[in-house]
Amino acid sequence: MPLTILFMPESAYGPTNNCIGIGDILRRRGHRVVFAAEASWKGKLEALGFEEDLVDLAPPAEAGEEQDPGQFWKDFIRETAPEYRKSTFEQLETVIKPIWESLIDGAKYCEPQLKEIIERVRPDVIVEDNVLTFPALLTAGKPFVRIVSCNPLEIRGENVPPVFSGLPSADRSQWDAFRAEYDRTHRELWSAFNEWCVSQGTRPLPELDFIHSGDLNLYVYPEALDYVGARPLDATWHRLDSSVRETDEDFTPPFERREGASLVYFSLGSLGSSDVELMQRVIDVLGKTEHQYIVSMGPLHKEIRLAENMWGAEFVPQTKIIPLADLVITHGGNNTTTEAMHFGKPMILLPLFWDQYDNAQRVDELGFGVRLSTYTFTDAELLGAVDRLLGDTELRERLAGIGEEIRRRDGLRKAADLIEGLGKK
Repeated sequence: MPLTILFMPESAYGPTNNCIGIGDILRRRGHRVVFAAEASWKGKLEALGFEEDLVDLAPPAEAGEEQDPGQFWKDFIRETAPEYRKSTFEQLETVIKPIWESLIDGAKYCEPQLKEIIERVRPDVIVEDNVLTFPALLTAGKPFVRIVSCNPLEIRGENVPPVFSGLPSADRSQWDAFRAEYDRTHRELWSAFNEWCVSQGTRPLPELDFIHSGDLNLYVYPEALDYVGARPLDATWHRLDSSVRETDEDFTPPFERREGASLVYFSLGSLGSSDVELMQRVIDVLGKTEHQYIVSMGPLHKEIRLAENMWGAEFVPQTKIIPLADLVITHGGNNTTTEAMHFGKPMILLPLFWDQYDNAQRVDELGFGVRLSTYTFTDAELLGAVDRLLGDTELRERLAGIGEEIRRRDGLRKAADLIEGLGKK
């Protein structure tokens, strides 16, 4: 019997694209897939064959004022960009806490809408890819699936670094201090949110976590990067080594590949690309090389000047470009990080905020790429990392083998199987 599956992703491109990939498999199997995404995604999901029953996370924009998908977070990044020059310790107060505050405001605002959507849609399974609890999703009396599409340090453990810290796994000297600062900056906010969730009918939140686990829990991270031995999980948790959507259009580079030239893909994600000054700094340095580049330019693309050895656009089909590339330069967002591993590509990582520091540190400490200081790297450091990774034949062969194994495990269909199985119990 076909199931009705309700997806609620966080409004940014990463979680939404993850849900699109899994939802597309379920849709093609004959299930009804409905997205309770944020209202700025209107029409974008329907065009992919899904139903839309959208929510507002804040009072709607003025009539006739159409917003791009995830516009709120693009504006947030632009306004808070100076804070990304601070350490991860300092960002707890000036970046991480304000993000939680905004997310909580959105959850409270849309709670009545979510209840109405659940009443209309009557889902058999509810799937959330977000970082905080929406009580209506838990109190609907339906099987609930939580997806973690950020770095899995979000699933805390005594023997893994604290989430958002970017601290090394092999050096615990600063772990306790970071956890103490997180407690200091977030305890009051967490307590108030916990009280509100309980007042809406949920069980209490786990200590200092803003989200409950589900009947089924999925997290997206390759085994080659994972913290498997250091952070054991119970039987409700399942790893998806990758979750690479199959909905991107085919892509042929609109330029001729020069013989002997390497192809490098550069993206700071839909949010990081809003920092035009940083984008331009990286582009200006890379423009000095003989390599060829494809650049994901983002929403402020008109303000960015590409070098002669580059082609770019506001939106590019990332999952079709990474297989063509020899190297990926990224902010370390979970989607791009796992997609680079899925296709077996080395990375240079320039983290900005949230889990990007954790991904950058993990890739660097395991030798699959190089983490640079995002705002203070020298030209020589960036160019040296490019040359070293492009010239490391042994690493490239190792990553090719890892990518082949990740693709064989087929995280998309594993996720669809698990969600389907939960719905049919």
